[in-house]
Amino acid sequence: MKFTEPVALVTGGTRGIGLGIARSLASEGIHLLLNGRKPAREVAPVIEELAETGVEVRYQSADLGTPKGRTRLLDAAHQFFGRLDFLINNAGIAPAKRMDLLEADLESFRDLMRVNLEGPYFLTQIVARWMLDQRRAEPRRRPAIVFISSVSARVASPERGDYCMSKAALSMARQLFAVRLAADGIPVFEIQPGIIQTDMTAGVKEKYNRLIGDGILLEPRWGEPEDVGKAVAALLRGDLPYATGQVLTLDGGLTLLRL
Repeated sequence: MKFTEPVALVTGGTRGIGLGIARSLASEGIHLLLNGRKPAREVAPVIEELAETGVEVRYQSADLGTPKGRTRLLDAAHQFFGRLDFLINNAGIAPAKRMDLLEADLESFRDLMRVNLEGPYFLTQIVARWMLDQRRAEPRRRPAIVFISSVSARVASPERGDYCMSKAALSMARQLFAVRLAADGIPVFEIQPGIIQTDMTAGVKEKYNRLIGDGILLEPRWGEPEDVGKAVAALLRGDLPYATGQVLTLDGGLTLLRL
């Protein structure tokens, strides 16, 4: 089957922020290739839910922290859809255990860098090459790339320094690809979510409830995956033209300086 409508690849797209993004894009009529590390049978209910919107939804299990996993995912995109218009680099992991910076674990650091930085960095490289080929064949194509990082790229948390370092480096990846691809008409953006209610933050829910109650946010509520999904949809629709390389901070006012 040859697809004439846009296709988006959302890494980590079957849960949390990634699922919020997938739902928003499906509502826009964008076909989806979702990725994760779980077997397909475990995410089948999510795929079925999204497919009910009328778009084609496929899933490919792959570890994007490995060259083999990235190749496997791109092969699936070629096989299932034969095109790729949007890349949403969302997949990432948190530290297995929060540790004081002075006791930080080398293995944890390497694991987070492999998944949170190496994976999206080199996935974007190979996807961008394909996007350039598609643009040459069909100049009217309007591809785009979005990195989902975190306010942790700028906000220091000494008990999870490895996570902060991986997100800060990912933020630079957004800048590098934006500069490299601008002349070819491929915009690159970054979204930095703040305190978002997902399974990743479930273990520290009590802490964040207390901070929100104490007024750490200007908008006193948890962020939701759908908040990020709506922002990604706006970027892919082209609602923010003349803005390649920019960052959207969705944090309820967390990082706004106040006196």
